[in-house]
Amino acid sequence: MEKLLILNPGSTSTKIAYYEDEKQIFVESISHSADEIAKYDLIVDQYEFRKDMIMEVLKEKNVKLEELTGIVARGGLLPPLQAGAYRVNDDMVWQLKNKPAMEHASNLGAIIADAIAKPLGIPAFIYDGVTVDEMMPILKITGLKELSRKGIGHNLNTRAAAMKYAREHGKEYKDCKLIVVHLGGGISITLQYGGKVADIINDEDGPFAPERAGGLPSQDLIKYFGQSGMTAKEMLKKMKSRGGLVAHLGVNDSREVEKMIENGDEHAKLIYDAMALNVARKIGEEAATVAGDVEAIILTGGIAYSEYFTSEIKKNAEWIAPVIVYPGENEMESLALGGLRVLRGQEEAHEFVKTE
Repeated sequence: MEKLLILNPGSTSTKIAYYEDEKQIFVESISHSADEIAKYDLIVDQYEFRKDMIMEVLKEKNVKLEELTGIVARGGLLPPLQAGAYRVNDDMVWQLKNKPAMEHASNLGAIIADAIAKPLGIPAFIYDGVTVDEMMPILKITGLKELSRKGIGHNLNTRAAAMKYAREHGKEYKDCKLIVVHLGGGISITLQYGGKVADIINDEDGPFAPERAGGLPSQDLIKYFGQSGMTAKEMLKKMKSRGGLVAHLGVNDSREVEKMIENGDEHAKLIYDAMALNVARKIGEEAATVAGDVEAIILTGGIAYSEYFTSEIKKNAEWIAPVIVYPGENEMESLALGGLRVLRGQEEAHEFVKTE
């Protein structure tokens, strides 16, 4: 029997699960407030904070570490990856600590997994990392030859949601043409067809989110940066963790915003509705990529539990295709099943090589 620890650090939470083969024994989600996260200058500085919480949960759940056969973590912001599994090695840990492609909480997944796995002598993996890049070349081109769009986003959850849709409709994943939207601390919109994530609109040029600033007017952004006196790292932190709902309303939890709206806060309603409308507009952008030939639009992630928010998106997007809601995330199961395939010899893990 394979006994797997699953780790999934996100911008507003740390999720932990324990599996015995395909059976989920437990899953735990620890929420982190904007104030807790704001204490740390860099994502890597949260390592001890998050690792200690994970170890406390494992102790409370009476998980015997010496019985674990593997650990699977959410992949972080590494250089472009292939889809599937990668073995966590020293090169990967070095890359995530020293030269990640971008600051994001998922960078901590492999680092913490490695720290737990090494003393136990068991393997650690990542699966369908954030930087899986299968984008069509034509969609990478921008107006400056020095800059190109990148395949960075919530690949694990959106691919899992697309595969769930395919199973429920008796189809092969490769035969579906879908737009899948991840609604969480960050928001990304993917176009999936031909068995690939053919395009992704991430939080660099996508909708603002609970913590992300999203796409911004470029000339105004350059001026603001020049006048702010902030370093590039400080500016990136502001855009990644102090933007969106945090910037406008001081909270990173959509449930709190909906309470504000229920209590008559018109400003909160304006900001929240704007976030939903921005999601619908970007769905339309992806639909244009395939001339509107979209089979379904899938909304997933934590905010997909909100009937208010999803109904606002449906109102402005369901003319393109039926909108299906898969609330929450299937990421923990997807990580577990990916790790099981590797441990059972059904799939081979790639080896990561650092880029300095």
